[in-house]
Amino acid sequence: MKALTFKRYGKSPEIGFTDVPRPTLKPDEMLVQVHAAGVNPIDNMIPTGLFKAVVKFEFPATLGSDLAGVVTEVGSRVTRFKPGDAVFASIFDLGTGSIAEFAVVPEGAAALKPANLDFVQAASIPMVGLTSWQALKERLKLQAGQKVFIPAGSGGIGTFAIQLAKHLGAKVGTTTSTGNVELVRSLGADEIVDYKKQEFENVLRGYDAVLGTVRGDAMEKSVGILKSRGAMVSLVGPLDAAFARARRLNFVLTFVFAMMSRKIKRLAKTQGVTYSFLFARPDGNQLAEIGELLKAERIRPVIDKVFPFEQAKEALEYLAQGRSRGKVVVKVR
Repeated sequence: MKALTFKRYGKSPEIGFTDVPRPTLKPDEMLVQVHAAGVNPIDNMIPTGLFKAVVKFEFPATLGSDLAGVVTEVGSRVTRFKPGDAVFASIFDLGTGSIAEFAVVPEGAAALKPANLDFVQAASIPMVGLTSWQALKERLKLQAGQKVFIPAGSGGIGTFAIQLAKHLGAKVGTTTSTGNVELVRSLGADEIVDYKKQEFENVLRGYDAVLGTVRGDAMEKSVGILKSRGAMVSLVGPLDAAFARARRLNFVLTFVFAMMSRKIKRLAKTQGVTYSFLFARPDGNQLAEIGELLKAERIRPVIDKVFPFEQAKEALEYLAQGRSRGKVVVKVR
């Protein structure tokens, strides 16, 4: 089968299409014929080697983190799905990829595709949905009436997280460019900072939580907008020791990650707030709950651009520019 792969870590990972054997199944896995694959920033980060100590790949390794498709075969222990079921899933943390004609999906990572979404729409959801869910509901325990800052509101994470936060009853602050103000307002954002005109740290105050989605010094600047006992969760780093321990990494990496996050943790402590890093995990049960929100139209997919399968590499390059309004998806079939 054809798959978009990379052959090594580093500056020259040799990303391109490769003919690879169709995957074989373990008892708890399913073979899914991929109809569409959502792409995410981590798909550009993995070939650099940034997460090679965390997620193990065998070369040539297939790229892609999200998918929607049809089950064609199930392992002997699979009970929740059968051939012919339309499913969606995130498999970014499993050492396999989705930008391929077929993909292996563990039963526990999948959920039935919402009937009101097509495959492209469904493929845009899993990672941003699970990341937002695990950050806002699990880690931050966001409550109705609280204020949460979600920067880069017009991006893939932002467009979903704003909607989920509003569903939870929170008030949302965000940043975006002039041309995207109306988009984030339509998603429910309450306080919108046009970063071309203002610095968010000079405008926003009294927030209970921050969902860090932007690299650079944004996390440090976010400390100043938080209330005492507020919390920040970063999706972009720095990684911390708690993350290393949760992944059962060795002592050396635990120490390295502790040093990487030392500055931001100290800053947070001086202001009476907390910092943690989140690396979302595949979870079919949570994805099914997200699917219910999509079916009820409490949350809607926001898609910027759809690329044909043969232009999957270009889709990753487009995403890397950081200008997408919503999600980027590869239509495989």
